[in-house]
Amino acid sequence: MMRNRSWTLARRPDGAVAVDDFALVESTFGAPALAEGEILVRNRIFAVAPTIRNWLNDPGESYRGSIPIGGTIGGMAGCEVIASADPSYPPGARIVAMSRWEDWSVLRPAQAPVPVFPMPGGMTFEQALGSYSPNSLTAYFGLIDVGRPRAGETVVVSGAAGSVGSLVVQIANILGCRVIGIAGSADKCRWLERACGADATIDYRIENLGERLDALAPGGIDLFFDNVGGDILQAAADRMARHGRIVLCGQISAYDRGGGAPGPRDMMKLVYGSIRMQGFVVGDYVARAGEAHDALSNWIAEGRIGIRVDLRDGFDRLPTAFVDLFRGANQGTLLVTAG
Repeated sequence: MMRNRSWTLARRPDGAVAVDDFALVESTFGAPALAEGEILVRNRIFAVAPTIRNWLNDPGESYRGSIPIGGTIGGMAGCEVIASADPSYPPGARIVAMSRWEDWSVLRPAQAPVPVFPMPGGMTFEQALGSYSPNSLTAYFGLIDVGRPRAGETVVVSGAAGSVGSLVVQIANILGCRVIGIAGSADKCRWLERACGADATIDYRIENLGERLDALAPGGIDLFFDNVGGDILQAAADRMARHGRIVLCGQISAYDRGGGAPGPRDMMKLVYGSIRMQGFVVGDYVARAGEAHDALSNWIAEGRIGIRVDLRDGFDRLPTAFVDLFRGANQGTLLVTAG
């Protein structure tokens, strides 16, 4: 018999998430008999992402279901297929999939809430959840397909020092846009300017966001890529240029409270400004993942983009890493290995 470690939900967070909201459960594990369409995977590395916070809320307050008290935490992971009753995923295949914070998981790829991403040969798990991760595909397709930037436009990115935001900044820079990044510390702002090519940055914690946007984008914002929502979304919506686009990627400001994520207060500004506001999910683009991989590979080889990974070793560090994410204590894409 094998051991299976699982991180479960001990209690629902009241506001900011805490390490004590999680409980570690260990049990013996025997390889199960798989039903048709099921696969047994060994989870090798975990992506610690803000969206997981939504699933810790009460039922009805999460768009992808609520994890029950005592239930295992879910999230994207790099997995090795150990046994399979699905011919599309034979033993030995490596995938990025919506799995759980545990050593061993039984998955049903055909019914997955997020489509499974097969890993090309030669790609490491760190690369699959770092440089070529669903977050990287989110940045690529969210900016290029949804935002449709044009050279010379002013692009503003919230959560700009995060995994998605920092790549959006870099790609927009490559495409000839003028890029303004919004982040939460002087260190992050310096990194965005020096390493990511941001033309200007705003530290929203100590600067007046509206005044800085007025000064940096006097002609208005052509494209706003939003990872945060709340007051930052409102400030950008008030300053959109005519025919501007708002790309809705995340709403991290709302994840620690119930009641949903509020939108802009005056929608008539969007009507009369002919503003397009569109949300998206990366699962819409699985069939085109190769396109993004090729573009990212070329830019990485040319030294035009860099993707910062905060890699932490050890299954026991998952809750601490998750809390660090909301404290802004991570440096780039936050990954935790199974150890």
